[in-house]
Amino acid sequence: MKILVIGGTGFIGSFVVRELERLGHEVAVLHRKMSAGNSAAPTRHVIGNRRRLAESAHDIRDFAPTVVVDLILSSGTQARELMQVCHTVGARRVVALSSMDVYRACGVTHQLEEGPLEPLPLTESSALRTKLQTYPPAQVAMLQTVFEWVDDEYDKIPVEREILSEPSFPGTVLRLPMVYGPGDKLHRFYPWIKRIDDGRRTILFSEEMARWRAAKGYVENVADAVAIASTNERAAGRVFNVGEPDALPEIDWARMVARQTGWNGELIALPRDRVPSHLAPSGNAEQHWVADTTRLRLELGYRERVPREEAVRRTVEWERSNPPSGFTPYQFDYAAEDKAIAD
Repeated sequence: MKILVIGGTGFIGSFVVRELERLGHEVAVLHRKMSAGNSAAPTRHVIGNRRRLAESAHDIRDFAPTVVVDLILSSGTQARELMQVCHTVGARRVVALSSMDVYRACGVTHQLEEGPLEPLPLTESSALRTKLQTYPPAQVAMLQTVFEWVDDEYDKIPVEREILSEPSFPGTVLRLPMVYGPGDKLHRFYPWIKRIDDGRRTILFSEEMARWRAAKGYVENVADAVAIASTNERAAGRVFNVGEPDALPEIDWARMVARQTGWNGELIALPRDRVPSHLAPSGNAEQHWVADTTRLRLELGYRERVPREEAVRRTVEWERSNPPSGFTPYQFDYAAEDKAIAD
């Protein structure tokens, strides 16, 4: 197949391109400029701007993709333009990456949805948020410093509506979990690794965050799921949750990181009112984000190729070699943490 990947030089995209080429498909990547450091080394480049996709329609038509995979859709406006361009160039199918933040459970966690906790696990039929753009402008601005593709209208619910709006042109939506691994710009394991490497003998959690569970996925395994959905016609017109088959509590993830580093300190969980403010959950951590990925596994035959322990080992190795430079959403106040532990 001929597959155009938009966002194919990024964290997840580079692995997607690599896997598609390994499977023998002809791949082109649309991006803004040539990069000598592009590890995916696709067979063809389409130079263009994701925010002005229509300007690249002629070059995309020259490639004549069967499938267009868009990893960096931010808003309904972008998704609408994508669908128009795909019609213009004669593509037969679109695959779009979404997020589990479309679920009502996300709104409950952020205390923007009224009512009871959302039942678990979250399936593809679970309730979606009733309020759009659930992230406040300040948080969107923060995301834009990390992910250039995020626009001011960021919300994956309108994205999904556009991708699934035409039965005659069936789209595929993949709802991604929290993705970790080499290249993770959010450095999800960094708070634990930094404390370990700083010689901390105790790592502190609030009780809610110690037991909080959310779907996660290792980047190479997530990329495999994207590649499978992109090349399997049974994915047309379908929505799939992507992620590991179980969701561990956060403290168990910290234990795995500790094992990979050889750290033998202590993990302690304290009530919310006894931990420093930078460690207290900002929302309702009683709402977990546990997702059911049965549909992806049964209908498309998806399985993780990289076991979890190996995935964590690779991630720890990368984090230690690539600490955040500039942006990090995490805070470290060891004096406050020591006081909480002593008290």
